[in-house]
Amino acid sequence: MKNLLVIVLASLLIVACEKPTTKVKEAKTVAIEPFASTYQPMASTPTLFKNATILIGNGERLDNGSLLISDNKIIAVGTDLTAPDGAVVIDAKGRWITPGLIDNHSHLGVYPSPSVKSTSDGNEMTTPDTANVWAEHSVWPQDPGFNLARAGGVTSLQILPGSGNLIGGRGVVLKNVPSTSMMAMKFPDAPHSLKMACGENPKRVYGDKGISPATRMGNMAGYRKSWIEATAYREQWDQYNGDLAQGKEADKPVRDLRLDTLAEVLRGNIRIHNHCYRADEMLQMIALSKEFGYKIASFHHAIEAYKMAEELAKEDICSSMWSDWWGFKLEAFDGIKENIAMVDKAGACAIV
Repeated sequence: MKNLLVIVLASLLIVACEKPTTKVKEAKTVAIEPFASTYQPMASTPTLFKNATILIGNGERLDNGSLLISDNKIIAVGTDLTAPDGAVVIDAKGRWITPGLIDNHSHLGVYPSPSVKSTSDGNEMTTPDTANVWAEHSVWPQDPGFNLARAGGVTSLQILPGSGNLIGGRGVVLKNVPSTSMMAMKFPDAPHSLKMACGENPKRVYGDKGISPATRMGNMAGYRKSWIEATAYREQWDQYNGDLAQGKEADKPVRDLRLDTLAEVLRGNIRIHNHCYRADEMLQMIALSKEFGYKIASFHHAIEAYKMAEELAKEDICSSMWSDWWGFKLEAFDGIKENIAMVDKAGACAIV
């Protein structure tokens, strides 16, 4: 379910010398998605690529293959395709065609290049739980990094907040198209994500400020506090909406942006993407998700995923992993180059 702004139209009976009631008996709702996608495919000409080596995307390879694109969509892949009238024909002999790459963990737009403080907008490190912030509101569409990524074949990206907070805020999925507006890049109907982080980063950021969390036990206490608050908030709104549906009078709860996001996670409408390196901490985060009834979509970086690959497969949790980057801090010290292969062999979801 998309994040919705609910406009309540109600009839209130105001009696002279009495205060207006805050109870609502009947309501009509108009669903409005805030910051909705305005993406429109760019104008294009039918194009036929011939004589290419084509990687289909399902593990198959097609030599001397042809690929036809029309209306910004792949219409056909084969070895003997005919170009329609007016199509551009490109001889791709000696070249490769692959599916567009999807970057599952990107900070393009929120940490643009060149790196300068005035556009460093990926970490709202002002309080440990900033579930109220949305990465899309920091995206600068003119970041030169989008062009570089497009040249490298990246067609879609999940833009995430940084990992300085326990709960860093919402992520957004973008199409990598030239635009002056984030909304015009926004992938239509893609669900929001929520960035969480465990381990060294949050405890370092806030421990250095002399506030909690300063330890890993402080990290866990912080998560649990937020999810307890979110559970109560969700129950209040569920009760309110249930009463309205039955025609009962109901007091409308006060809306809170932070708890809006966390409640939607608990309802299964926003997906958790969890920065985490060590196997023991990933297992704790799985236990935490079961305590409060939410689903982790993917652990990010997951340096020690190989130590718990069977558990990841059992829980149907992906790992978004580096191919060979490790050892740059203590919690990344136990990385191995076989990490991705071992996770894949265990039958778990492995993302490079």
